[in-house]
Amino acid sequence: MATEKTVDTVGQSSRGRRKVLSALFGILVVVALAFPLVFTMPYHRDLAIKVLLFAMLAQAWNILAGYCGQVSLGHAVFFGTGAYTSSALQMAFGVNPWLGLVIGVILAVALSQVIGYPCFRLRGHYFAIATIAIGEIIHTLAINWEFIGGARGLTLPIRQDSLAAFQFHGTKYLYYYIILALMAVCFYVTWRIERARLGYYLKAVREDPDAAQSVGISVTKYKLIAMAISAGFMAAGGTFYAQYLLYLDPDSVFPLSLSILVCLLTVVGGTGTLWGPLVGSALMLPLSEFTRIKWGGTGSAVDLLIYGALLTTMAVFQPAGLVGMFRRWGRR
Repeated sequence: MATEKTVDTVGQSSRGRRKVLSALFGILVVVALAFPLVFTMPYHRDLAIKVLLFAMLAQAWNILAGYCGQVSLGHAVFFGTGAYTSSALQMAFGVNPWLGLVIGVILAVALSQVIGYPCFRLRGHYFAIATIAIGEIIHTLAINWEFIGGARGLTLPIRQDSLAAFQFHGTKYLYYYIILALMAVCFYVTWRIERARLGYYLKAVREDPDAAQSVGISVTKYKLIAMAISAGFMAAGGTFYAQYLLYLDPDSVFPLSLSILVCLLTVVGGTGTLWGPLVGSALMLPLSEFTRIKWGGTGSAVDLLIYGALLTTMAVFQPAGLVGMFRRWGRR
């Protein structure tokens, strides 16, 4: 009898928690859709677009590193591949940027398999070092490749506002809704992965590759699958970035700093969690902008010191990230 009461109590608690989470999710959706209509200043919209873009990039990195345990520090390669593919095709052959986005995603996925197959023979920090090396090699190649503008980069032509042209000069908020949709797709795919057999296989590979291999899981196969999904979303983000700014060069789309940033955003929010990348991006990017505006012009790098100190504090006292901290509080 006591056992039945305990089961009922647990069931009611679980249902109550699901209702609260559903309500919070509904509020989040409403806020996200209404944001550009309420905050009409260009700066606010630009910051919101950056938050959504980097939330998607961080989630893409999270699929490989958080769920599969493969810490890549060369993910800017796929971001730059998407950005340059759509831009170069548009300028050289007049290819529609939406089609360029698809082609960029395909090329990034193919490149991820070429990079991943030999690199996945390495583990731990050796894999991370290999991805850094590959990123720097491709960065150098892009600087010296004249077809894509070399070190000068590419300046995309200004066209008439339209969804087909992927340009909205008079109504910038449409960029917001496009990146919101792309981010939503990325998070939905991650949510499905979490609940599918693929997600359990990836977590098994993350926890103990040898044990996963011993029970019949093809470790290399599932690492490559995670790499492909991750690279595809990074490339989509790169295309959006190029169309949003209408200018790109190797230092803006292939830098090591970009790969490190998406890693940091995920770590702060919570690696291996669905909402960690969004929480990290929503906290750290506005904080970075605030410290830069408040103290960045002093020449003493106070803004960077504050930003770095907060990151260090999170790494030391909350290694599970903010989402992990919230989960612990929820269990109390």
